[in-house]
Amino acid sequence: MRRPSWVPEGMDLDRPAAARVYDYYLGGSHNFAADREMAREAIEMWPDLPLIMRANRAFLRRAVTYLAERGFTRFLDIGSGIPTFGAVHEVARAFRPDSRVVYVDNDPVAVAHSRLLLEDDELSTVVDADLTDPADLLARPEVADLLAPGEPVALLLIAVLHFVTDEQDPEGIVRTLRDALPAGSALALCHASLEGRPDQTETHQALYSRTPTPMTMRSVERISGFFDGFRLVEPGLVYLPQWRPDEPAEVSENPERMVGVVGVGLLP
Repeated sequence: MRRPSWVPEGMDLDRPAAARVYDYYLGGSHNFAADREMAREAIEMWPDLPLIMRANRAFLRRAVTYLAERGFTRFLDIGSGIPTFGAVHEVARAFRPDSRVVYVDNDPVAVAHSRLLLEDDELSTVVDADLTDPADLLARPEVADLLAPGEPVALLLIAVLHFVTDEQDPEGIVRTLRDALPAGSALALCHASLEGRPDQTETHQALYSRTPTPMTMRSVERISGFFDGFRLVEPGLVYLPQWRPDEPAEVSENPERMVGVVGVGLLP
């Protein structure tokens, strides 16, 4: 197999990675045979998966739009993957051309390709750091500069916390990040729920156990705890299609089929 120029040496292309599988679901080209094989296997078991991933990306667009329209110009996107198909900087700058974005991921291929895509973008930065080590993440100069007092920051945790195991203390991680945010900051979050499709939970988590990032789906009650200290904006914590849809008709009769529970909260 010919190795693309943006893939770091030593990267195992025979093991699927969540960021690249996600890219495949979105119709992207930054994935490899192992990623596509896993994605196709997952889709056979759960045909709604590509729709869920696109609903997730649509929520990201709506949340960033909501925040940019309210004056946010600093965005910290942790677990960003590969910033294609309506990336944060593109959405935000449609409303605030001066928007700064720091993308954070720990997938070497996602980081390498993100840097290639954004090498000419002076307002966007890519940081190779791990959400499960928030102290190290917050100490990175690019992140520390973005979080410097003066302006609120929009913290984006979109479909990433379900790749943090219970042993890694996701609640503690979010508290550490929250406490580092300037006053008036925001959290936009999406997390896979246990209640949406309980018939798929066990098989889907087993499938992701084959990747470097196993998945832990959680209850809606537990997901709500990530917003401790934040004031949820309307409509609160809801399923993906229900959060400020562009058109009411876009919300199906069974929004829980999209599984992801989402919300946006503001700090005092």
